[in-house]
Amino acid sequence: MTGVREKKAEGARSRARFVRETPDVRRQALIDATARCLAEKGVGGTSVRAICARAGVSSGLLTHYFDGVDALILATYGEVGAKVSAALDAAVEAAGDDPHDRLRACLQANFRPPVLDPDLLATWIAFWSLVKSDPKIAAVHAQVYGGSREQLEALLRDAAPALDPAQRRIAAISLTALVDGLWLELCLDRSTFSPEEAQRMVEEAMQRLLG
Repeated sequence: MTGVREKKAEGARSRARFVRETPDVRRQALIDATARCLAEKGVGGTSVRAICARAGVSSGLLTHYFDGVDALILATYGEVGAKVSAALDAAVEAAGDDPHDRLRACLQANFRPPVLDPDLLATWIAFWSLVKSDPKIAAVHAQVYGGSREQLEALLRDAAPALDPAQRRIAAISLTALVDGLWLELCLDRSTFSPEEAQRMVEEAMQRLLG
């Protein structure tokens, strides 16, 4: 009987915690669960049932906050993109006022947690697989990558004022492509080169562009 009472008490506490959760917390739990499902199961295995099981909620809660799995995946892409952007912004702000240091910090933060994360790559691949088939995902993709390039262009404007707008655009695209390629390889396999070597390669590319 003691065990039964303890289980009932535990269940009551769990329900009480659930009741106190705000809508934002419940919505975030669904987004976090979707990111995990995408990383572990891919798009094909990311269903209402899988997401709700991961989040520990009923399927009715998902449909209360989102218009189905597609809408939840869309929100998750935006959320993951925002987290990466916030990590890069924080690195830039921590670098101080020197324009070269700020540009360097933005580039090199891609090779440190939380951006350098194999689970993030797995989630990102799931998003990429939908870009060509889902216009809404394509729009979020364009927004995420466009924002990243705009940030680099702004940093380049301060670090290399001699570059004209067209040159800054090409420089930002070049640096983005280099960072993305190195980040992808590091997330897949770190046996070829280290994060520190990736940072040095990006530093050399940055110096060439600034020169």
